[in-house]
Amino acid sequence: VEAFEARGVGDRQHVGNEFGIERGSDSVGSGSGAVTALVDGDHLMARPATGQLIAPKGKAKSWAIRFRAYGKRHHVTLGKPEDGWSHERAEAELRHALADVERGIWQPYKPAPVEAPPEEPTFHEFASEWFARHEGDWRTHTQTDYRWALSYHLLPWFKDHRLSQITIEEVDRYAAAKQREGVLSNNSINKTLTRLSQILEDAFEYGKIDKNPARGKRRRLKAEERSRPWVEPEQLLALLDAADPYARPVFATLAGTGMRPGEALALPWRGVNLATSTISIRESKTSAGVRQGDVPMGTAEALRELKARSSGDPGDPVFSNRQGRRQTKRNIQQRLKKAIDGANSVLADAGIEPLSEEVTPYSFRRTYSSLRASRWIDAEGNMRPGDDPVYIAEQMGHTDPKFTFRVYQRAVKRRERLSGAHLEAFDKALQWAATGRISPEPAVPSLPNAALIQGMPG
Repeated sequence: VEAFEARGVGDRQHVGNEFGIERGSDSVGSGSGAVTALVDGDHLMARPATGQLIAPKGKAKSWAIRFRAYGKRHHVTLGKPEDGWSHERAEAELRHALADVERGIWQPYKPAPVEAPPEEPTFHEFASEWFARHEGDWRTHTQTDYRWALSYHLLPWFKDHRLSQITIEEVDRYAAAKQREGVLSNNSINKTLTRLSQILEDAFEYGKIDKNPARGKRRRLKAEERSRPWVEPEQLLALLDAADPYARPVFATLAGTGMRPGEALALPWRGVNLATSTISIRESKTSAGVRQGDVPMGTAEALRELKARSSGDPGDPVFSNRQGRRQTKRNIQQRLKKAIDGANSVLADAGIEPLSEEVTPYSFRRTYSSLRASRWIDAEGNMRPGDDPVYIAEQMGHTDPKFTFRVYQRAVKRRERLSGAHLEAFDKALQWAATGRISPEPAVPSLPNAALIQGMPG
């Protein structure tokens, strides 16, 4: 130590710089005491922590400190004067930092790692998870109905949307587009909107969106007057295929002749003339109901198959159970429910709206009216008009044809709005329901792009 002191102040300055001691007006840890602390007998000790204040100047608007620690130079920004930082506060911070370095506990500032937010799922991804999460709680019919709404309506429109991109405006745009298509009724479109709202409600509860844009009555179309559901022509053949052997002839007769369920179940074999394709109805609730009805090709085929495996005695009921007794309305209703479940799986796969669980045997009367009133295309590509509304009313045993006219007005244009699987299934049902009658009305000119029904009688 004495040898160092003997070299004078200038030599001490040289030694200080040699061992990395910061000098300056704002240096800390300098002086002859710091220099002498570098020597321990004949060995040099580790370089002490030193530091410097950096005042705000020019573009640098904040106080900062700079110091050496663990063999490296560190620069730490403290804060702006307007945030309460001053020379005294900065100097105290530097002293604290150097003390921590001396004790070996100082660590450079490292911002806490920020996890990247998870990628927002698309509607397709979230809806698939939603379906898998809940399907175990649903009946088979419900699963089929929900799958139809998703696969053929909601996903084609929303599948690539991020959840936050499904806005109120986008929901309304979807509903308006469905209305313009003209395939679904307002009530059916509202059913798909209800499914959309269910899915987005889960997304809201999970914190993935701020609100459910499909919730509320204002997102729904004006509901149509509720009426008894029926089997549309494009749904009919799938239902008949799904029915069991005892129920299929009943449903075929109801859809093909327009008979009331009670009239059909009371029908004896003596009232069926397969040679002339007619049925004589003697038991009816009205006088107009006592009538002779025409039997279409599809119904006639079903009755021939039924007669081949039954006694066919004139007085026996056409539709009997395993014990040979007349079928009951309750039994037929139960068999219809089972057939609907089976048909809906096929319809959903084809993208056709599933049948309502509320369909009853009586609903086939509306089906009959639609089949008879609908336009069809013959083998030459000519558009043929449907049957006359008065004839349809007589066949159904109506005293007032007003109902028939309402159905007629809807049916004559409905086929023109259908396409794809809907149109194909619709035309097959018309072919099934052909009676061989030639409408007295003139044919509409040929449509070059219309789908043909091979084998349809002229």
